[in-house]
Amino acid sequence: MTELFTAGFWARLVSIVIIDLTLAGDNALVIALAVRNLPRRQQFYGRVWGTAGAVGLRLGFIFIATFLLRIPFLQVVGGLLLIWIAIKLVRQQGGESAEGHVRQGTTLMEAVWIIIVADAVMSLDNVLAVAAAAHGDMLLVIFGIGLSIPIVVWGSGLLARLMNRYAWIIWVGGGILGYFAVQMILHDKALVRWIGTEQPGWGMPLALAVAIGITGLGWWFARNASRSAHPVEEA
Repeated sequence: MTELFTAGFWARLVSIVIIDLTLAGDNALVIALAVRNLPRRQQFYGRVWGTAGAVGLRLGFIFIATFLLRIPFLQVVGGLLLIWIAIKLVRQQGGESAEGHVRQGTTLMEAVWIIIVADAVMSLDNVLAVAAAAHGDMLLVIFGIGLSIPIVVWGSGLLARLMNRYAWIIWVGGGILGYFAVQMILHDKALVRWIGTEQPGWGMPLALAVAIGITGLGWWFARNASRSAHPVEEA
């Protein structure tokens, strides 16, 4: 049984909380992007259920982390999926009318599904850090992740409100997801063996190019939506 009052227990707990909070920014960003078009009441449920599902998957990943990260090109596939999710999320901006009506195609279940899938993808290369800090103690892992949940839910709610007010945050958020997706791809173990290095000279420019490209797509989608909502009347 875990000794709750030993220095080692508290040191490992603090390490796990710090790791979780470091990763919480990514989670909050995905959640905010996914729920921003829902009615205000459903946004809360989307954040809670999406976070709960993502935490459950992350705990499962920690149990099988070593096996998962041995699968060749798994992170490459995950990174490509995350890029697709980022484009999908910034594309939703184009589904809003100029009056700010909610895009009807976005449902609570769709938002929860996006949150869970995106978090599952992003946690592939992070679960080992949590597992290592816990030294095999799953009580520590569960406790540490549980402490970070309120911050993720609150942070995503704040971001969602800001995104509804400032559209450019949506575009930048999608670009950030694209940047992390490229980084994930480049750190895939099988790909590293193939290209011979974890940090190729073209890695950073490629990640930045993808981030800028997705941000630009978000701006372009929103611009087209604005034109559709306010067509120029012919003289």
